[in-house]
Amino acid sequence: MADRFPLAFSTLGCPDWSLETAAAQAAAHGYRGLEIRLLDGEVIPADLPTERRRAVRETMARHNLQIVGLGLSTRFSSPDPAERQANLELLERYLALANELEVPMVRTFGGNVHPDHTLDETVTWLADALNAAVPAAERYGVDIVLETHDAFSRGEDVAKVLAQVDSPRVGAIWDVHHPYRMGESIEETWRYIGPRVKHVHIKDARRRPDGSWQLVLLGEGEVPCRAAVELLHREGYQGFVSVEWEKKWHPEIEEPEVALPQHARVLREWFAALAG
Repeated sequence: MADRFPLAFSTLGCPDWSLETAAAQAAAHGYRGLEIRLLDGEVIPADLPTERRRAVRETMARHNLQIVGLGLSTRFSSPDPAERQANLELLERYLALANELEVPMVRTFGGNVHPDHTLDETVTWLADALNAAVPAAERYGVDIVLETHDAFSRGEDVAKVLAQVDSPRVGAIWDVHHPYRMGESIEETWRYIGPRVKHVHIKDARRRPDGSWQLVLLGEGEVPCRAAVELLHREGYQGFVSVEWEKKWHPEIEEPEVALPQHARVLREWFAALAG
């Protein structure tokens, strides 16, 4: 029986693996795609050489996988218009790269609110940048997705931006962890951004006594990941569920050889329960 949602994982989870190894492991464990955040251990560059682009396409085709998204670090919260413009130009270069690699979407962050400025100002800057990027997104046939992250970790704040960007080429990534840690329930997040969600990041974590969060294997933390999967099923979501195991940023967590098969196995247990 096919998975209820096609599965992918981010290469953030396997920083020491080559793309060939990541693709082989994805195929072996029934993943249908990769989200490329890291390539050769570093954040994928917008100016990826022509030969490397060809090799990436060939590797993915050989394993019958697709690249479901590119994980950018562009942000639009700086008070400096020149910095925001530089990020816009970088975003547009990534849109061109995604087009060439046949990738349907690119992820962007919003950024953090700078001192002496407000969230409302930052919302305006971000919405203006996304609107400015829409013509390139349309030209290249690639979606831009704003992640629940940084100052925009809550669905409520992502919704404020998207309300000012009236384009089907711009949507949201729901990272299940971040809105939850900010006190927003999964039902609230979906109410705010559900119609614009094009992609989902899933990861589990446990709150430490000091208020920080420890990333843990799926189902071993307090993030309502299973309930989120049930909600996606109930609401008719049709996109990928992408495992975001942040091994690059948290080297102390389990190795990808452990974590990535575990996530696939647990997600399939949950999918089977939905079917039952």
